[in-house]
Amino acid sequence: MTNTISDLLGSAAERAVPVVRGIAEDRLADPTPCTEYDVRALADHLIQVVINFQALAAKKDSDFSFVPHYTETEGDWRGRFADETAALTEAWAAPGAEEGTTGSLGMPARTVGQMVLGDLTVHAWDLARATGQEFTPDPVVVGELSVSLEAMAPMARQGGVFGEPFPVPDDASEFDRVLALTGRNPRWQP
Repeated sequence: MTNTISDLLGSAAERAVPVVRGIAEDRLADPTPCTEYDVRALADHLIQVVINFQALAAKKDSDFSFVPHYTETEGDWRGRFADETAALTEAWAAPGAEEGTTGSLGMPARTVGQMVLGDLTVHAWDLARATGQEFTPDPVVVGELSVSLEAMAPMARQGGVFGEPFPVPDDASEFDRVLALTGRNPRWQP
């Protein structure tokens, strides 16, 4: 049985929200495994992703044309993240959200849902690792990402979204393999 994107996102959000809530103000300038972002910029980016993929679930266009500053302009940006991830899960639970193509991406809707699932999970790990928090993703989510991100990897690398695969040992965990697929070192430390 195939898990719905909404169910997967709900599980991923349950694990991501505590990480975002656990980011201390004095850690916002710290580096992350996602080298182009510090903690502040990555938190801002992740909120922007979660908002835009709500629109994509509704077959509307996304807007990544600006650099967000939620962590500077929102009083309770951590609460906003929690609210927006709940809205994301709800948006992908709407009838027809996983059917057809979505937005200007012109991609299958389920694939687009898997993209945001990947962002939510991998960036939660990035933020946890950068801020000294624990993060253990749902094994069902990891199983979904293992297959879907492998399929997306060539296009993601071509678009500069993924780096070159990071080498991992044969006995690496499934999640370490997912991280490595995106170009991350699963053993990254600040």
